Amino acid sequence: MIKYRCDGCHRDLRRDGSDHFVLKIETFAAAGALEFSKEDLEKDHRAEMQSIMRDLACATPDDIEDQVYRSFRFDLCPACHRAYLKQPLPLLPS
Repeated sequence: MIKYRCDGCHRDLRRDGSDHFVLKIETFAAAGALEFSKEDLEKDHRAEMQSIMRDLACATPDDIEDQVYRSFRFDLCPACHRAYLKQPLPLLPS
């Protein structure tokens, strides 16, 4: 049997979801404007690509993913949901 607990205070929650909220967070790298000059297109990028490949070979899959995309899912009781809404980014000054 699956047990649901609040990810904030660890209170037991009902299986049917009638007493809790689901919080989903996505974080991903922002894409800037892609502009290429004629010099960029004519440049030999092999050394740069080899360097990137060496760096990737030494990194863990989680480290690589963290640089591009990560998603989170939390179950919150009503009290923790209210607290989250008051300060969604607790590590940052409000």
